[in-house]
Amino acid sequence: MAEVENNTNAAPVSDDELYGFKRQEMYTGTLAGSVGPYGRHVFLCYKSHETWLPRVETEGLPQRFAKSFKDRRADFAVKTNLTVCGGGESDGDVLIFPEMIRYKAIKETDVDAFVEDVLVNGKPWTSGVQEELSGSFVFVCAHGSRDKRCGVCGPALMEKFEQEIGSRGLSGKIFVKPCSHIGGHKYAGNLIVFSPDSAGNVSGHWYGYVTPDDVPAMLDQHIAKGEIIQKLSRGKMGLIPEGEEAVKEADEHRIQNGNGVQVEKKGFTGGCCQGANGVSCCQEQAPEPAKKEGSVKQNWFRSIEKEELLLGAAAVGAVATIAVAYSIYRKSG
Repeated sequence: MAEVENNTNAAPVSDDELYGFKRQEMYTGTLAGSVGPYGRHVFLCYKSHETWLPRVETEGLPQRFAKSFKDRRADFAVKTNLTVCGGGESDGDVLIFPEMIRYKAIKETDVDAFVEDVLVNGKPWTSGVQEELSGSFVFVCAHGSRDKRCGVCGPALMEKFEQEIGSRGLSGKIFVKPCSHIGGHKYAGNLIVFSPDSAGNVSGHWYGYVTPDDVPAMLDQHIAKGEIIQKLSRGKMGLIPEGEEAVKEADEHRIQNGNGVQVEKKGFTGGCCQGANGVSCCQEQAPEPAKKEGSVKQNWFRSIEKEELLLGAAAVGAVATIAVAYSIYRKSG
């Protein structure tokens, strides 16, 4: 009887099947609502993504920024994310969104003053020149030393973006940079797009499970037309988590009936108007609540109703007392 030969020459499983776009977990997670609310994103340019430590914020300039962020975070006027992006010749450059501004070549000794001036006080840095950014920016998580899924998917996405940008003649208008961990490795390929709409408003939109096949749509649909690719959307800068958003949306657009003043409430959405010299006029604060005339009237009416009820109760009690007294009087007579 012939022995069954063990297949010891089976083809090894490829990285793409284990960690890339063909891995089993692709499309199994819920993307919507996987981005926490925040209003500003700071990117620090630092070295090549291929040389980053798993915790890139534990060395050099990123470490100095991370410490300053931790120390002053409570003083920020708007919740701010810090992410490292590919540097090289631009090491030390800081890109700030949605303000669309850049400061060049910040050194470790500059960090505290920079954070104080720009991120705490909202002023231009006194020791540097603020530059306006133009065009669209795509940050692709390619932090392979932190998670291999991002290390496999990220570079493939960047290569596809560069090919498609070049073929469309958009070089110099759309910029693609690798970035460090942004949360949600399981959603790789992960990326964030900062692109102005027709009104010039900029807001970061997060995408997950992006493959090279999705890149043309990213360029032609999101960046060119401002249309969100819903099936890949994780959320948007400034929005509250999914689920709560639907409730908040309904509350903000509900028109009161009766004695209420009809008010449509608008909150901070994370977009930003770009003012002169690249200075943003956006602030992370909810608008002051509108004074609801109707609620004042309702409270007044409730006060009157309460007084009327007490008077009524007192009158009934008095009548009952008189009736009892009269009955006793008749019997005694």
